[in-house]
Amino acid sequence: MERRERADAARNRQAILRAADELLRRHPPEQVSVERVAAAAGVGKGTVFHRFGSRTGLMLELMAERARELEQAVSEGPPPLGPGAQPEERLVAFLAEVAGLGARNGNLMAAHEHAMVTRKGAAEQPREANPIYMFWHRHASRLIAEGRPDVDAEQIAHMLLGTLHMEPIASQLRAGEHERLAASFAALVRGLFRGRGA
Repeated sequence: MERRERADAARNRQAILRAADELLRRHPPEQVSVERVAAAAGVGKGTVFHRFGSRTGLMLELMAERARELEQAVSEGPPPLGPGAQPEERLVAFLAEVAGLGARNGNLMAAHEHAMVTRKGAAEQPREANPIYMFWHRHASRLIAEGRPDVDAEQIAHMLLGTLHMEPIASQLRAGEHERLAASFAALVRGLFRGRGA
């Protein structure tokens, strides 16, 4: 019986996440309520609250799931995104993937950003404390430090990732225009890596 309940809970979780994802692809974040997600998932509103605690919890978990896929590709996937390529190529591939993630999930990223800002204790926890951001920053910093040990890798990583939160860039991503951002990231990275000793 317990195994059946666990299987049902896992199925409900996936149904809720899929429904939220689908609704966010078609509607602005402010129109994606717990009630709409529950109806689309075929579960009661209470099930969503029981599983995720709140709408904020649901958005955080959905974004975390997207980020886990990228983290796995970075840690274990094929190069250039995964191990085995030069740091310059890995960083270009990583930032292109982040830009693509932003374009594919523009409304989700906006909802996630809002969830981070409005969650309990947000004032004491800056964006940089977000575990997704922390992983992205750590990965970018390591690659920069490996290829350019003479620069402040942590600061440059913050500067690169910080552009994702600038409104002109965020607006482009919401419109699905990530190739321009990926190309600009690539130009910056190649300039950085080739500037050593210049």
